[in-house]
Amino acid sequence: MAAPLLDRHGRPPGVLRLSLTARCNLACPYCLPDDRDPPGLLSTGERVALVTAAVGLGVHSLRLTGGEPLLHPRLEELIAALWPLRDAGGLREIALTSNGSLLSAERARALRAAGLDRITLSLDGADGASVARMAGFGASAAAPGQGDALLARVLAAIEHARAAGFDPSSGQLKLNSVIARGRNDDQLLPLAALARERGLELRLIEFMDVGSRNGWSPEQVLPAAEMVRRIGARWPLEPLGRPSHGTASRWRYRDGGGAADQGNGPGGSHLAVVASISAPFCGDCNRLRVTADGMAYTCLFASSGTDLKPVLRGGPAGPDAAGLSNVLAALWRQRADRYSEERSTALAYGASPTSTRPQPHAEMAYLGG
Repeated sequence: MAAPLLDRHGRPPGVLRLSLTARCNLACPYCLPDDRDPPGLLSTGERVALVTAAVGLGVHSLRLTGGEPLLHPRLEELIAALWPLRDAGGLREIALTSNGSLLSAERARALRAAGLDRITLSLDGADGASVARMAGFGASAAAPGQGDALLARVLAAIEHARAAGFDPSSGQLKLNSVIARGRNDDQLLPLAALARERGLELRLIEFMDVGSRNGWSPEQVLPAAEMVRRIGARWPLEPLGRPSHGTASRWRYRDGGGAADQGNGPGGSHLAVVASISAPFCGDCNRLRVTADGMAYTCLFASSGTDLKPVLRGGPAGPDAAGLSNVLAALWRQRADRYSEERSTALAYGASPTSTRPQPHAEMAYLGG
């Protein structure tokens, strides 16, 4: 039996985050995506070859991301094409992260029928003005109305996903919220109330220094512990911990989440926090990111990537399967990334925030978050 593939810190591969586009129909200030894709996007066949090679090396979960992945016209085709990897037993889960604004009832049913297991929708405010601010709608007189409309679409998307069979009580439907101090930290309790009412697990994410466009500074980070304290003061919580290789620490509402009377199931009985800044979890990170144009990054905060297109477009016969597997294995074996932990230590010893940031720094929408 071959030895397991491990990086230089003994971490195995487990999750592939595959970006399908760098474009988005929103302009959230923590991400600020491009309005066009880079040249040389991977084809569906190349993406299938990539996922096949990754699964052969130990990857068991696929996260389809963007930009906004619902802008990708062949999304369902890709998911369906990956089904043989499920039958072979290696690929356990295919998940999607979306802002939800484009998720119609028909699209939700099509994604479920194609084989999507889980969907996480994003919402950074619980009222029109907050949603408009966090979606990048600007300060025009029309922005609050646009925010109201977007909020309505995302709330409808939640119900479309639920009706299509994505069950919150089984973790198949969750809600993401990026929280930045001074921008939308006043939305913590409203967002928690919204998630509880709809039976959803709310995942609160610290504002991260990914990319170079979002004007990140440590002062804008609301630590996850503070988020939990504020919400727990309103609805008492019990800690459940962070699962091995997971990104989120989870908590249980002592009152059951308030969703029982809504008939929505126990999904809302849980809260999760992703503390990439205040409590890094690099020690067991098992994620590989590949961009829409085939660049592989071994860390969300990486300053450079490895171009996989030469082996994905190896010749007339298509992708070089053996060559691709070898490149991915070599890339993982030399992986030593632990940027969040290193930054945290440096800041604790008085380093300036700018001195801890690698340059150039790939943008979040390009990397797929």
